[in-house]
Amino acid sequence: MIDDAVVIRRLVSDVLNADPAIEVVGTAANGRIGLAKLPQVNPDLVTLDIEMPEMDGLETLAAIRKAYPLLPVIMFSTLTERGAAATLDALSLGANDYVTKPANVGSVAAAIERVRDELLPKIKLFCRHILGPAASSNFVAAGAKAGSTAAPRKAAAKIELLAIGASTGGPNALAAVLPELPGDFPVPIVIVQHMPPVFTRSMAERLDARAAIAVSEAAAGEVIQPGHAYVAPGDFHMALVRNEPRARLRLHQAPPENSCRPAVDVLFRSVAEVFGGASLAVVLTGMGKDGLNGCGTIREAGGQVLAQDEATSVVWGMPGFVAKAGLADQILPLERIATEIVRRTKLGRSLPLLA
Repeated sequence: MIDDAVVIRRLVSDVLNADPAIEVVGTAANGRIGLAKLPQVNPDLVTLDIEMPEMDGLETLAAIRKAYPLLPVIMFSTLTERGAAATLDALSLGANDYVTKPANVGSVAAAIERVRDELLPKIKLFCRHILGPAASSNFVAAGAKAGSTAAPRKAAAKIELLAIGASTGGPNALAAVLPELPGDFPVPIVIVQHMPPVFTRSMAERLDARAAIAVSEAAAGEVIQPGHAYVAPGDFHMALVRNEPRARLRLHQAPPENSCRPAVDVLFRSVAEVFGGASLAVVLTGMGKDGLNGCGTIREAGGQVLAQDEATSVVWGMPGFVAKAGLADQILPLERIATEIVRRTKLGRSLPLLA
């Protein structure tokens, strides 16, 4: 554990050491000390603070990736604009995931609970090769093969909406898919990426700068437009409501689903209700089962489902459970998903869509 805050080092160490499957083998107050300790303690995973004196988290991460390319790294970040930007930088540099620091949660007990709920499952997920499959059974699908796709059927006349769900590894996956879509993409795009407030806006701004389509954090009551991607804001569910001739966004704070808010299932259910068989759902990398029930609803309504494959997923949880349930029309590597999206949205349209 590399963190300059003594209180955080002590709190996190106590929580982790209380779990019989985990041992904290070393701590360090900054990146330089941490890098010197790594060969001595030989950890299976590193937690790394972003903002530290002398050598910050991004510098340290770059050095870790150079010397230990396969060592899992989970970043500790703050719920601030600066923390969000630095976290997205860390993910692009090769961090496996992140958790937010338990600040302003009201009590030490609440801080302990936050670390236990958010950090422990991710450590066990990325160390499942050591702890065994039971450690990640709730978060990663098992037993599905690349060929376990849904039964072929006649597709709807044309796609009118693209809905995307993602979690762990999702920011980089979205950064790979959205810039490959053409500027004249003919339908609106709605996205749920499991992220806290502030982070979703920062991610949307980065995607907007890279993509030919427009990307923004969703606003309540907004009428969705073709060629525009709307990212659900952190801590708000996003749903669609019919507003002829187009649809409108609804944001609300109903209880979390699948321990998530925003939740993919909430969005996908509304997509099925409003767009029915004219909807295309894409489930990208992520831990857990969020999106599974929503994909079932979309399939029942006649819509189509694509899932990212295991080899290119950071965590084959969300797309894996969809694949295992036989709900995916296709299971594809990340680099082929944008091309397939474009192909499917071309079908039934008289005007050609530039790829």
